[in-house]
Amino acid sequence: MLRLITAALTALVLTTVSAAAQQLSLNQISQYLNSIQSAKSPFTQINGDGTISTGTISIKRPGKVRFEYNPPEQALVLAWSGAVYVFDKKVRGQPETYPLSQTPLSIILERNVNLAQRGMVTGHSYDGTATTVTAQDPRHPEYGSIQMKFTGNPVELRQWIIRDGNGNTTTVVLGGLQKANLPNSLFDVNRVN
Repeated sequence: MLRLITAALTALVLTTVSAAAQQLSLNQISQYLNSIQSAKSPFTQINGDGTISTGTISIKRPGKVRFEYNPPEQALVLAWSGAVYVFDKKVRGQPETYPLSQTPLSIILERNVNLAQRGMVTGHSYDGTATTVTAQDPRHPEYGSIQMKFTGNPVELRQWIIRDGNGNTTTVVLGGLQKANLPNSLFDVNRVN
C-alpha cells in the first residue's frame, strides 16, 4: 500500500513539474518583453573570436540600451534616438554609428514587440529547461537574427545570441534583469565624456 501511495505521489509531482515547465508561447514572450520598461543586469558577453567581456546592461524601452563594459575593456555601446553608437575610449574619436533598425537587437527594443508577426520567428523550441526563440526582421532578413532564451515561472530573458548580417555571432548572458528607474540621460550620446 505504501508503495502504491508513493508511486501516486511521485506521478503527481512529476505531472505538476512538467506542467509548470513547458514551452512558452510567442504571446507569453511578447507580453513579457513588452512589460520590460526600464531594467538593469550584469552581463557576460562571448564574442565571435572567443574573447569574453563583462559589464552592466541598462535597457529602457522603447529604443534605448547601454552596454557599459568592465575594465580592461574601454568600450561603451549606446542605442539612442534610432542609432547604435560604439565608443572606444582608447581611441577617443567619433563613435562608430549604425541604424538601430538594421540590428537584430531592435526587435526587443521595439515599442510593441509582437513575435507572432508573420515571418518574424524562424525558430521556436523548448529543451526541457528554456524556451528558445530565433527572430529576424521579416522585411530585412539580411540584417541578421537574434536567438533568445527564456525560462518560465516567472518568464525571464536569460541570454541572446546575435548573428549579424555578416554571420558574426555575439552571445550575451544576463545575470538577472531587475526593474530599475533609469533616466534618459544615461543613454544620451551627447553626455558621453
